[in-house]
Amino acid sequence: MRSQHSLEEIAELYGLLENIKKLREMTGVGFKDCKIALDETNGDLEKSVEFLRKKGIAKASKKMSRTASEGLALVNEKNGNISVVEIISETDYVAKNKDFISLCKEISEICFIQKGDLEKVNSYTMKNDITVKDNLIDLIAKIGEKITLRRAKFFDKNSGINFSYVHSAVEKNIGKIISIIKLSETSNAKEVGNKIAMHIAASNPLSIDQKTLKKDLIDKEMEIIKAELLNTGKPVEIVEKISKGKLNKFISENTLLNQEWIMDPKLKVSDVLKETKVLDFVRYKVGEGV
Repeated sequence: MRSQHSLEEIAELYGLLENIKKLREMTGVGFKDCKIALDETNGDLEKSVEFLRKKGIAKASKKMSRTASEGLALVNEKNGNISVVEIISETDYVAKNKDFISLCKEISEICFIQKGDLEKVNSYTMKNDITVKDNLIDLIAKIGEKITLRRAKFFDKNSGINFSYVHSAVEKNIGKIISIIKLSETSNAKEVGNKIAMHIAASNPLSIDQKTLKKDLIDKEMEIIKAELLNTGKPVEIVEKISKGKLNKFISENTLLNQEWIMDPKLKVSDVLKETKVLDFVRYKVGEGV
């Protein structure tokens, strides 16, 4: 019994050390503070990040969005229509496997045909007369690792022009980050469309503008900002004033139209777009948020 208890303790310690490592990578905070945060939140990484931010120990960072998977994102473009699909694996080793890449390519073609409808994609019969779903099961059995058709989206060419960008491309139209943007049809759109898609890949906006930013996200950010300021001992009235400014900064940094243009920080993205309207956009980073 004693030996079994020791093994359990070792496993628990190993798990804690792994979580501390992940939390340090996400926040840049030291070992001790990460351990305290994990202890306070029962090992929940997302809540630990929030805990550290409220204490003023960690600052908001793009790295704080958990990435717990490998895999590939694929884009398919024909006649102005574009589809994107993300297929995740557990390790980078599988993501480089020839069978996995070959399967992903055919699924990307199917995703375009089925306009990003995952249910239809899963039930679609592939070239080997087996459905996508069953082919995934067979590959899982062969490789011994979980593979998931995670998400997909389709952009038609109706009422706009689509542009895409692939970052960290492993092959043509295959990479780790893919961004797509749909713009209103203007002469300026054709000039800046691909650059805006590249900007999205680099800057990771959460919405087009403040109106389309989720209210619960804004409320949560305000809660964290106020808690951090109150922990410094500042009076409530000062906290209220400063928190509004900090929230406005958060909104500017995370809404596409208000972001600084990556090619010239003196400009906003809205300045570059001029009269061109953003109709929709998406950014897939493999494994993000898993």
